[in-house]
Amino acid sequence: MTDLYETEQGPSWQRANWPLAELDAVNLGLDPTEATIEQVAKGARDKAAAGGASEAEVRRAAEDSIRAMMLIRTYRVRGHLASDLDPLGLAKRDLPADLTPEYHGFTAADLDRPIFIGGNLGLETATVREIVAILRANYCGKIGLEYMHINDLGERRFLQDRIEGRDKGASFTAEGKQAILEKVIQGEQWEKFLAKKYVGTKRFGLDGGESMIPALEAVIKYGGQAGVEEIVVGMAHRGRLNVLVNVMGKPYRAIFSEFAGGSANPEDVGGSGDVKYHLGTSSDREFDGTKVHLSLQANPSHLEAVNPVVLGKARAVQVIKGDVEGDKVLPILLHGDAAFAGQGIVWECLSFSGLPGYGIGGCIHFVINNQVGFTTSPQFARSSPYPSDVAKGIMAPILHVNGDDPEAVTFACKLATEFRQEFNRDIVIDMWCYRRFGHNEGDEPSFTQPLMYDAIRKHPPVSKQYGDRLVAEGVVDQAWIDGKTNDFVAHLEAEFAAGANYLPNKADWFEGRWAGLSKPIEPVEGRRNTGTAVPEEEVRSVGESLTRVPDDLNIHKTLARIIDAKKAMFDSGAGFDWATAEALAFGTLIAEGHNIRLSGQDSGRGTFSQRHAVWTDQKDGHKFVPLTTIEGGRFEVRDSPLSEFGVLGFEYGYSLADPRTLVLWEAQFGDFANGAQVIVDQFIASGEAKWLRASGLVMLLPHGFEGQGPEHSSARLERYLQLCAEDNIQVANITTPANYFHLLRRQLLRDFRKPLVIMTPKSLLRHKSAVSAIADFSGESHFKRILSDLKPPAEGRTRRVVLCSGKVAYELMEARDEAGMDDVEILRIEQLYPFPSEPLVKRLAAMPALEELVWCQEEPRNNGSWFFVEPYLEEALRAAGKGFRPDYAGRHASASPATGLAKRHVAEQTALIAAALGTRAASSAATDAAQNTVRHAGKANA
Repeated sequence: MTDLYETEQGPSWQRANWPLAELDAVNLGLDPTEATIEQVAKGARDKAAAGGASEAEVRRAAEDSIRAMMLIRTYRVRGHLASDLDPLGLAKRDLPADLTPEYHGFTAADLDRPIFIGGNLGLETATVREIVAILRANYCGKIGLEYMHINDLGERRFLQDRIEGRDKGASFTAEGKQAILEKVIQGEQWEKFLAKKYVGTKRFGLDGGESMIPALEAVIKYGGQAGVEEIVVGMAHRGRLNVLVNVMGKPYRAIFSEFAGGSANPEDVGGSGDVKYHLGTSSDREFDGTKVHLSLQANPSHLEAVNPVVLGKARAVQVIKGDVEGDKVLPILLHGDAAFAGQGIVWECLSFSGLPGYGIGGCIHFVINNQVGFTTSPQFARSSPYPSDVAKGIMAPILHVNGDDPEAVTFACKLATEFRQEFNRDIVIDMWCYRRFGHNEGDEPSFTQPLMYDAIRKHPPVSKQYGDRLVAEGVVDQAWIDGKTNDFVAHLEAEFAAGANYLPNKADWFEGRWAGLSKPIEPVEGRRNTGTAVPEEEVRSVGESLTRVPDDLNIHKTLARIIDAKKAMFDSGAGFDWATAEALAFGTLIAEGHNIRLSGQDSGRGTFSQRHAVWTDQKDGHKFVPLTTIEGGRFEVRDSPLSEFGVLGFEYGYSLADPRTLVLWEAQFGDFANGAQVIVDQFIASGEAKWLRASGLVMLLPHGFEGQGPEHSSARLERYLQLCAEDNIQVANITTPANYFHLLRRQLLRDFRKPLVIMTPKSLLRHKSAVSAIADFSGESHFKRILSDLKPPAEGRTRRVVLCSGKVAYELMEARDEAGMDDVEILRIEQLYPFPSEPLVKRLAAMPALEELVWCQEEPRNNGSWFFVEPYLEEALRAAGKGFRPDYAGRHASASPATGLAKRHVAEQTALIAAALGTRAASSAATDAAQNTVRHAGKANA
């Protein structure tokens, strides 16, 4: 698939080929595709002169035109400041002085004099009175448009043509108006029905924002007409139940069953479930013969956290469909006003819009502007006039609209859909409304907003206002309104009765693109270690692709040496390092027809200059990606924006939609994933249990204590282990390139998907002992959850076993060998969860002389694996018939993950290795002090 935007010149604000005159016009807020002020003035002079006017009259005609054009331009830029947006009338929005004729030099005597305006507003000439009337109708009515900050001239003209001029704006047929009113009635009656049936129950109702329901239907309808085949929706709580039933088509009886305590999952599926206003659904809707598939993503209480998940899923579906421009798959994000302005993830997602690898051809953002965030008023929640102002950073147009006018809101959504389909760019609808019952139905909002809620109590609902308006227009009568209302309420009553016996008949998580995959079944042993070896000839074939330099590529001299070293690996069949094993895993999967997507900060080169998946020509800068030359599947590696939260959420969303692609996210340093902890906790670790949504996402987190300080040492392994339960995720700390190779291949070749967290190395990337032979990738090789000692004691001689994970294993073996200890065995636990208890018990039971078992780790005692593995080790020793408890060797508990002092690091490392082996480290003051911090926890407890 050609990447979105790759065949274009880039986003409009990055284009450099505009003539200077056009750039100057943009800076002035003019549109060179129209008559400019100078051209209009010239036209006025020519027309006046042709009519026999005097020189003074000609000059006056030109001045009038200039002033009229400046008035028009001012409305285009600032007219939204005078638009009628607040349904409650509480927002003070006085007419700015520069929107008056007087500000531009017109007096009362000038208002009715024809002025030449050269085709603007669709008129050659107009009076000031006519100009102002048109502009106020266009820009200061129920819709306020912000678009003059956009550099792209075509985008501005597109919006202007649909907003500006006589008889422009919202216009619907009688049938269209009836359909809008019917959806408003359904939205309102749904909330009233729930309030009556479930008094005091939280539902985060849409009361006050019902105009959103017909507006979203408009997106589906007009989107389908414009080629949209699939819509991916993300939203927080407010109005979610309404959207689920009245837009997405979820059965009403299903919601009623959930209110009664029923599960959204079939009884034989399990899962923890979640509250109703977090759940998602999928459905097909059809308008005028055009079918559109809809999916609403489940989300946690973390408001905007679902946004990147939606965008990532949309991107994956576009790739699957070959949707190069993004015309077939449309993401819609529904936001709260306080969250849109306050949550940083919103900007992270907006910033994706023009980036290769992350663009989705434009997203429609719909802000449900309650004019309050929980209990916080806007003046305390943001520093900008509108919650949507952040979207100006990507030059997205913004449509502010009064939520009490369903036609205006529906028109705004129709226009937004047309704009998105035409330009594949983000657009924002900011619907001003109100919350009739506070943050949730159990709140008392008058504690903090007494004036607002006094106004709300007196304010008629949307259906009443719009219904009266259509009655006055003769479109409907009261009997029609009463009939639609009564019919819908009767339907709800019938569905409510049916909800008492409603049971979901199946789970939908292994359908569609997930067909053929399933949950793991017991016993797990055979399923977990599927065949991952490849023939040696395939390894060598991939190796040729990895080491072949095109004739026209001028590579860096250091990269040339790296490539030569790789050639030597394949020639000798030995010495394969970490990066080469990873490339082999990717290349062999691609050759087998699978796809790979790797993203992260600096992932193309690799944080530690180890990967070199992208080669850059040193003379002209063009890129070459060796793995893309392998026929079969697709490979993409993306240097992401400097974001963890947004990018990890994006990749998680991608993995939800495409289980056939190996999706990997790499942190620059492992602890950087802290910035994405919401995605880890609320989606990756618990999404399957809460929402029956599986994911095969891989997280690569560089980890290892090399004396580089607290922020460049620990990937916070303990945090991921704490999240492990019910077979939800996998956590590994690998020590050989071949085991990494098999682990990556296993992730895609099994018939189920689980997220995988890997503590990837730093120093082991180039460690002399951390290498593999070509035979380790072929034959009967596979992923090993436990790796044996490189030089184990003779059979039956093992007195002491040191268990560990990660790079400390090599330091332990080296120190053991130097000390000449022939009864100490080092075992590496490569997969920490699911913990390999069965093979560990077998190994321990086969050691008749075993007296001690020590867990050694580099991390402080309160970090790392110790607290997680200790109960497993206790159980394994009992099962193996051993009458002692495990010991601990490692750093003492610490508030900081690691020291930043090189001498102290060396002393601590030396001491913990000595403690693990039961020797005395070389004497020094620093080492002695460090020895005192290293404890054998089991003996201390004894």
